[in-house]
Amino acid sequence: MGTCETQSLGVLLLLSWAITIQARSSLYITYKDPSQPVNIRVKELYKLMTLEEKIGQMTQIERTVATPQVLQDYFIGSILSGGGSAPAPNATAQAWIDMVTNFQKASLSTRLGIPMIYGIDAVHGNNNAYGATVFPHNIGLGATRDPYLVKRIGAATALETRATGIPYAFAPCIAVCRDPRWGRCYESYSEDHSVVQAMTDSVLGLQGDIPGDYPRNFPYVAGKNNVAACAKHYVGDGGTQKGINENNTIIDYEGLLSIHMPPFVDSIAKGVASVMVSYSSWNGKKMHANRHLIIGYLKEKLGFKGFVISDWQGIDRITYPPGENYTYSVQASINAGLDMVMVPYNYTGFFSAVKSLVNANVIPMKRIRDAVKRILRVKFIMGLFENPLPDPSLANQLGSQEHRDLAREAVRKSLVLLKNGKPGSQPLLPLQKNAPKILVAGTHADNLGFQCGGWTINWQGSSGQTTAGTTILQGIKSTVDPSTQVVFSENPDANFVRSQGFSYAIVVVGEAPYAETFGDNLNLTIPAPGPSIIQTVCGAVKCVVVLISGRPLVVEPYVPAMDALVAAWLPGSEGQGVADVLFGDFGFTGKLPRTWFKTVAQLPMNIGDTNYDPLFPFGFGLTT
Repeated sequence: MGTCETQSLGVLLLLSWAITIQARSSLYITYKDPSQPVNIRVKELYKLMTLEEKIGQMTQIERTVATPQVLQDYFIGSILSGGGSAPAPNATAQAWIDMVTNFQKASLSTRLGIPMIYGIDAVHGNNNAYGATVFPHNIGLGATRDPYLVKRIGAATALETRATGIPYAFAPCIAVCRDPRWGRCYESYSEDHSVVQAMTDSVLGLQGDIPGDYPRNFPYVAGKNNVAACAKHYVGDGGTQKGINENNTIIDYEGLLSIHMPPFVDSIAKGVASVMVSYSSWNGKKMHANRHLIIGYLKEKLGFKGFVISDWQGIDRITYPPGENYTYSVQASINAGLDMVMVPYNYTGFFSAVKSLVNANVIPMKRIRDAVKRILRVKFIMGLFENPLPDPSLANQLGSQEHRDLAREAVRKSLVLLKNGKPGSQPLLPLQKNAPKILVAGTHADNLGFQCGGWTINWQGSSGQTTAGTTILQGIKSTVDPSTQVVFSENPDANFVRSQGFSYAIVVVGEAPYAETFGDNLNLTIPAPGPSIIQTVCGAVKCVVVLISGRPLVVEPYVPAMDALVAAWLPGSEGQGVADVLFGDFGFTGKLPRTWFKTVAQLPMNIGDTNYDPLFPFGFGLTT
């Protein structure tokens, strides 16, 4: 072959390659064009997808198994960090950003370049990331009765989540907890659905305010400073028998709709991007397989247009033992209306099961189409195709002073004053700042991990200086007069207390951290040595007891010995907020979001029940 012929062939090959690239570009340009309507982009992208790519979009896997090869081979649509799952070392926002960036680049290198969406349990701040602002858990926020505060916390949480490169938060939990024995009760704003409904303004904080002309019940995420939110857990998880996690909620249809459903109605109206299904059952029917409530009510009756996601290995729980007959669980959950499934490890089994069930017409293609289009809709709406990579300029939002100040405000507003003064004596609060000598006692006075609770750095939480923040003891020391001597003794004996000439004592005790099933508790007593510390200290000197807990506990036997009692819930990283109110810089404004029982034999007991005889009623709260 001569030189001219060779050159001609080369030109033809280049021309052919150019025509192929041009054709491919024109084929793909519609879904990549942000000026096109979202529904058109979804439709055009869906038409280009193979069955394997569609199943991939429905699959969410844990970060520890999300290698670039897995993301590319299985077209994975979403990755998550389970509780405590973090890059090593979990020390900076940049470590998270680098991890998410590497995952996203692998997803973008697939044939269609569909970005994955990374999700995390940012349930009281971006609580998995070291150094993040840790806000009070939801039960404390419910005590504030301040939806605007909760909205601002949502916006701050969104920024701190985006600071680590993550665009999707599994929050808010909008359960209506009807029994404090439930280990997730602190994740619930209240036993009263109307309080929970008001607090769904957290969705607007996380995602941004919806424009006035926005389509009804469509997901909405304002931009890259916001995150996609997730209303959870659908539906009735707060009403299980004896508060046992993942148990059965026995209630008639009208009761389910009137007590547990209203917060979901409000969240959908506020544009929530996703809804997570509950592990629990309703009258014996597993929610992960409840087609009537997922497709029939959530999608059709309420008109929800975002996507429905399972809980962690939630489809496995459809059978007993969990994981038995996995193919059936996949069939039952997808046909019930689940769109994205939190596998999180068994992606190969899930992928294979869905594919075989679709090919056998057991799972209809219309169900796959509905699921994938919902997921793509959210990704397009939130701008993930245009801005798939983390924005490093947001890294300084993690644990910012502005957010810590907001958390401190939330702590102040969440405190509920239950007692102030014994009969015939003057109120103890506010405390005197310039008292000569004061005692601070208790297991929770100088323990940041205890005051933050579960879902903090680790899934179950832990003891000690687990992250950046201020303990209650540190807050007290920075508030009192410089001349005041502050003595800390975690568990002092009576002789020591009597002999030291203390003006008064602050006793801080409560629950150790827990999450979910590990927190289920049928007794609800203050853990030892809390009761003995209360009795010893309060029997020897004037005392205020600050109770750190995720729910009401048995306190009636100890209340007579106390001069004052404060429910501080799980205040988070800013313990200074407790001192702000104890010493009178701010007044007490919190109101009980839950009924405070006398004995556990009364449970479940909620406002409006017959024979309602609490120690402190729902809505109670003294002021100073």
